[in-house]
Amino acid sequence: MKKIGIFGGTFDPIHFGHLITAQSVCEIRKLDKIIFVPSFISPHKTDRISSAPNHRLNMVKLAVKNYSQFDYSDIEIKNPNVSYTIDTIKKLKKVYSNIELIIGFDNLMVFDTWKSPDELLKLVTLVVLRRKINHKRIKRNKYFDKAIFVETPIIEIFGTNIRDRVLHQKSINFLVPQNVMAYIYKHNLYKEKF
Repeated sequence: MKKIGIFGGTFDPIHFGHLITAQSVCEIRKLDKIIFVPSFISPHKTDRISSAPNHRLNMVKLAVKNYSQFDYSDIEIKNPNVSYTIDTIKKLKKVYSNIELIIGFDNLMVFDTWKSPDELLKLVTLVVLRRKINHKRIKRNKYFDKAIFVETPIIEIFGTNIRDRVLHQKSINFLVPQNVMAYIYKHNLYKEKF
């Protein structure tokens, strides 16, 4: 039975931090494939304007196209509403029976605010990326005991920084794949401040 990792996010843009982390999780958890799922609107980022969904999806497609262990899904992009993970997983469960949901540590701290978190954990194995954090400020919830923590490389690349660099005409070499960088410039993305 294939073991699939689901890695969701805004991916605005997808960058090497995402890809290095995904490769690491794939190896550590012995996954057959990781599927990147760009959100239409993330429930926790409704206050932020993102690039058009088709651009974010196209950048993900370009970033993963040469890697057999990576794939993408447009399941959330095709649904023009807030993307709730439970709804996405229920749809993906019809295709994949063994799903590991990959989330960041910051998402674990607010997992109790997600839609139907207990139901979600009946459908997936929860895999959490460890990050450098101030342990004194951790607000633990009951989901910490249900998560599997993986030690992945800490890659300090952020979408906000990439967008800001493009806005200020600075290089984004070594931050995103070359084909993603070409796409950003071709479509004049991030030329205006969000």
